[in-house]
Amino acid sequence: MTDPTMTAVLTAVGTARDGDAATARAALLDLWAGIGPAGDPLHRCTLAHYLADLYDDPAQSLAWNVRAIDAADTVTDDRVREQHDSLRIAGFYPSLHLNLADDYRRLGSFPAAAEHLARARQHAPALGPDPYGDLIRGAIDGVGAAIERRDTRKR
Repeated sequence: MTDPTMTAVLTAVGTARDGDAATARAALLDLWAGIGPAGDPLHRCTLAHYLADLYDDPAQSLAWNVRAIDAADTVTDDRVREQHDSLRIAGFYPSLHLNLADDYRRLGSFPAAAEHLARARQHAPALGPDPYGDLIRGAIDGVGAAIERRDTRKR
């Protein structure tokens, strides 16, 4: 069964990847308004996670990343498997904590950044031995190095 909300989220993400972040952001914000703060937590988590990436301002990105991890905390594996049988909610957390670490780093809040980076590393064993897992593990190392340098520039 196709999930129209997830399809709309992924369509907007594709629009962003094609270079039109403003249109993608508007589409995701419209979807968010329809989902609402009490809507399906998988929809909220996925949408907020992708929407955070469409903001250059780390404070705006942080707000969406907090929404994403809050929603993830209420998603069950059963709900995630409805989307795709290979998914587990544990696999979301390395990326979610990584994004929080990067936002806090860019805001100059290095203790908070280090805390979330440690959580990303703690959850990293849930990542598969695949290109996505390699990407996230590499980004964890990159953000860690930036935290050590006290670098607040966008990666």
